[in-house]
Amino acid sequence: MAKRSSPAAFQIAETQVPPGSRVSIKFPAARLYTDTPIELHAEVFHGVKKGPVLLVCAAIHGDELNGVEICRRLLGLIDPTELVGTVIVVPVVNIFGFIQQSRYLPDRRDLNRCFPGSERGALGSRLAYLFNDEIVSKASHIIDLHTGAMHRSNLPQIRVDTSQAEALAMADAFSAPVILQSKRRDGSLRALAGDLNIPLIVYEAGEALRFDDAAIHAGVNGVTNVMKFLKMMKGRKRRAKVTPVLAPRSVWVRNEFDGLVIRKVELGQTIAKGQIIAEIVNPHRDQAEALRSPCHGIVIGISNIPVSNEGEALFNIAQFDRSEVVEAGENVDTFTEAYEGRPL
Repeated sequence: MAKRSSPAAFQIAETQVPPGSRVSIKFPAARLYTDTPIELHAEVFHGVKKGPVLLVCAAIHGDELNGVEICRRLLGLIDPTELVGTVIVVPVVNIFGFIQQSRYLPDRRDLNRCFPGSERGALGSRLAYLFNDEIVSKASHIIDLHTGAMHRSNLPQIRVDTSQAEALAMADAFSAPVILQSKRRDGSLRALAGDLNIPLIVYEAGEALRFDDAAIHAGVNGVTNVMKFLKMMKGRKRRAKVTPVLAPRSVWVRNEFDGLVIRKVELGQTIAKGQIIAEIVNPHRDQAEALRSPCHGIVIGISNIPVSNEGEALFNIAQFDRSEVVEAGENVDTFTEAYEGRPL
């Protein structure tokens, strides 16, 4: 087998990162009303041998914090003197939303609908352009870290365009319990990566503005698993006994009635078509209206608010054939046993 040759310095913006080193780089992004500068902060690890350039980023939605902690822990695990290739870690992409503990930018735009961005566009478009031009364009592979929205929890899962073989292989290596086929959304980082032919996976786990230890621990292991798959890091893949199950689609189950929500299933639970997953009750009556699952599957997303109006999304179900549900459920159980109860 041919040996990998030693790399030259890695150039990002005006900075040269020598082989075997870590460099912190801050990109001027904007200024607050107070004239305080806002900077996009990246940590760059450049290895001693040529290899992939992996971008790991979080908080494109500023209130999604699990990914920020995954990135922080990851920084202590990468040794540039042993690394093959380059790793760029950006713990907080949406700096404005992170400061305000908000999903959105100050103008209420979603940064993940602003790519590829414009140097002279609105605030979100300018930040997307900066991130794309200075960082995304340097990557050969991307892991984008997310959580559920406010008051919604996601089972740890990977979302990926399964038609992209390299991205699907990354998803499998990550070893989350469920891989979900997911279409591109216009303006998203995933759509931009697709246009640039960069394999990208999205890790979704937990809830906005909350730390979830199992989700964080699994995320750290997942990123290092992908690095080992890409031969950037030595060692065996961790949690290999968690074999991901591919779901071709998912469906949100919406409330058909107004009232209080009495949940009958929990996140990660296996359910059957027609099964009662919640009862909707009126605060003034004992009568309950049953909400049933439209399919066989696993609950991968759930609303945590016990009151709901008609039409609100309450459960996200990854759909499986009847024959696959048992295997998928066992896989989630294995994942839960592996990660629950670990100290933060």
